[in-house]
Amino acid sequence: MPDVVDLSHVIAHGTVTYPGLPGPVIGDHLSREASRERYAPGYEFQIGRIEMVSNTGTYLDTPFHRFPDGHDLAGLDPARVAAVPGVVVDASGGPAEIGPAALDGVAVAGAAVLFRTGWDRHWATDRYGEQGHPYLAAATASALAGAGAAVVGIDSVNIDGTATGERPVHTALLAAGVPIVEHLCNLDAIGGRAFTFFAVPPAVSGMGTFPVRALAVLTA
Repeated sequence: MPDVVDLSHVIAHGTVTYPGLPGPVIGDHLSREASRERYAPGYEFQIGRIEMVSNTGTYLDTPFHRFPDGHDLAGLDPARVAAVPGVVVDASGGPAEIGPAALDGVAVAGAAVLFRTGWDRHWATDRYGEQGHPYLAAATASALAGAGAAVVGIDSVNIDGTATGERPVHTALLAAGVPIVEHLCNLDAIGGRAFTFFAVPPAVSGMGTFPVRALAVLTA
């Protein structure tokens, strides 16, 4: 079996992903105890229930998240997010704003371009959502869209700066049809090895964002 690196945060009851958004409520729709009344002796099942906002855990944005006429999760081409050749851009230790120079020498076309900032170390703490988090410059987003990136991800609270209400990175990438994966983690575990990237959401009509199980399948 291939080596697989899980790049997703665990979603648990009450987990706060983004400041101001509620954590999920996870419980039973049908408990094991209650199921015993429905099935033959010796058989029991659990049917779970979750109430959550779509921006929970490690999630993928499609154009509908930003644009009312953009395609939603059901319209996403799976080829953009399944078995895509991946590249990790090391943006750790630099300024919060990641400029286009970070892409020098990076083969972007048709790739899953994942920015490793190390911000995931603050996950589940108050620091994670505070100002000063790493994000892409608008020029970096334009370069990625222009070069034909398949999907772009980051291990930070937002791929855009959040000091103002402007979101130029979401705008540039999603306008070009490039999906975005935010709140990645464990990118350092890839360790420079070749990999393919998977971040496939369910095909939900009328919704632009949903959690994914983001994976790096190491190929060398």
